[in-house]
Amino acid sequence: MARSPSKKTDADLDAGALPLPERYEDALAELEGLVARMESGALPLEQLLDSYRRGAQLLGLCRSRLDAIEAQVKVLEDGQLKPWSEA
Repeated sequence: MARSPSKKTDADLDAGALPLPERYEDALAELEGLVARMESGALPLEQLLDSYRRGAQLLGLCRSRLDAIEAQVKVLEDGQLKPWSEA
């Protein structure tokens, strides 16, 4: 039985209809929530797949933001990425 294309579920919204968050912290929080729901084992297979797709989008966003920050740090440190020290 096919679903109506006009009816959106929460999983449909998670999978890509929602825009990606602007902030890294928001993307990470959403990703952590998705992982927790997926690990609970309570999601139907279709929602699990949609959640996986959304998680992949969020993970890509987080990685790209971290890569951009790393590039900025390299420029600030004259091309050398220095070890992080907690002072």
